[in-house]
Amino acid sequence: MSIRNKLKSKLGFGTAPLGNMFRNIPDAEALATVQAAWDKGVRYFDTAPLYGAGLSEIRLGEALAGHKRDEYILSSKVGRVILDEVEDPAARQLGEKGGVFQFGRPNKIVNDYSADATLRSIEDSLKRLKTDHLDIVFVHDVAQDFYGDEWLIQFEAARTGAFRALDRLRDEGVIKGWGLGVNRVEAVELLLDLNEPKPDVTLLAGRYTLLDHERALQRLMPAALQQGMDIVVGGPYSSGILAGGAHFEYQQASPEIIAKVERIKAIAQRHNVSVKAAALQFALANPAVAAVIPGASRPERIEEDHAALNEKPSAAFWQEMREQKLVSAAAPLPGDAKE
Repeated sequence: MSIRNKLKSKLGFGTAPLGNMFRNIPDAEALATVQAAWDKGVRYFDTAPLYGAGLSEIRLGEALAGHKRDEYILSSKVGRVILDEVEDPAARQLGEKGGVFQFGRPNKIVNDYSADATLRSIEDSLKRLKTDHLDIVFVHDVAQDFYGDEWLIQFEAARTGAFRALDRLRDEGVIKGWGLGVNRVEAVELLLDLNEPKPDVTLLAGRYTLLDHERALQRLMPAALQQGMDIVVGGPYSSGILAGGAHFEYQQASPEIIAKVERIKAIAQRHNVSVKAAALQFALANPAVAAVIPGASRPERIEEDHAALNEKPSAAFWQEMREQKLVSAAAPLPGDAKE
């Protein structure tokens, strides 16, 4: 089932920052950010238990509590169960993402992709979100960046556990769709190769951006389009470096990445284009992409995102980006139809 006809806008809101990603965000600021998104017409919100050990879900649930449930689409994730037991957030083993949520809640996070854990995770998320159902459920981070060489073992556990449980919930009408929520292409390619169960939508974070899209173009995006699996692009600003921040892939950006961003900025400035506009519209130009969900933790960032979506970068801008090999020759671009 495609989610495209259920989304009122191609611009959603990724709420990882509301889990105190990189910094301790006051509750009032987090709630004001969600309200700003709602006021700008955002009706698709994505969250996960991992984000601050449930903090993002709690804040999102509080912010949306005053709105009718049938007015918005909500997605969360499974694969992690949040316990009442506490641990040191800074000492968690999160693979390449270590320390990202060190300012979140101290509740212990347990990795578990079994069917039973999937159902428990959904039940716990519903309580934190103060709602009675999720529209979309993503199986979270079953990929190399979190599990290294053991990622295939985790994938197999998810295949026989979470995938089948979610497929059943979808078929029973409990959820509208399911898929992966990952930062790597390989896991989604493997999922698409399975005869069953079949996903509806996948959240691909950081792998279809101005800074990193070559691998996704080779096989994943054409296969997703062919099989009718929608792609939601997360992390369109590559952890912030394309939005004026200092992080790329959740870590301090390397000199090479900084230099590439400066080249993009120079071209954007010549054509009077904001880098945010280029980042969002690049992702949405691919026909496999149903939505893009940038994250934010300040209300003013929401305003910037919507302004960027409404910009009209010229075909000449995209042509120069392609000529300078800052985007792949194979990447669909907004300017292509105008040339």
